Amino acid sequence: MATQRTPRTDPLTLEVVELIGTVVARYHEEYEEAAAEHALTGAQAKLLSLLTLEPLPMRRLAQKLRCEPSNVTGIVDRLEARGLVERRPDPEDRRVKLAAVTEEGRRVARGLRDALDFAREPLAGLSHEERLSLRALLLRMLAA
Repeated sequence: MATQRTPRTDPLTLEVVELIGTVVARYHEEYEEAAAEHALTGAQAKLLSLLTLEPLPMRRLAQKLRCEPSNVTGIVDRLEARGLVERRPDPEDRRVKLAAVTEEGRRVARGLRDALDFAREPLAGLSHEERLSLRALLLRMLAA
């Protein structure tokens, strides 16, 4: 007979988890608002931000966004119609099309990033050493 383990979590850990969830929720809420100010959906804004790092094939975009490739095609079509992204042949495999951000798309993505300021003010209230500690702790959590 299999027994189900009950997670043993102390109240401090539960509180930290709740606080992280609140930060994430506020980030997503502000991200959606910033996207709407640029007449973008959240998915369009995320895709645009991803493409500022490097051009990507549709399949890889779908993996990063955790959605079907057919959905990515529609998102790219709408962004392309607005002049924010363009399709290019992959120099390594000309059968593959890459989605790439245009200069206008880069400008819009920068505006999105600059609009996300809910954490900037509270973070500015922390000392440099506190911000370094917070960054180190977050990186440690992500590496686990």
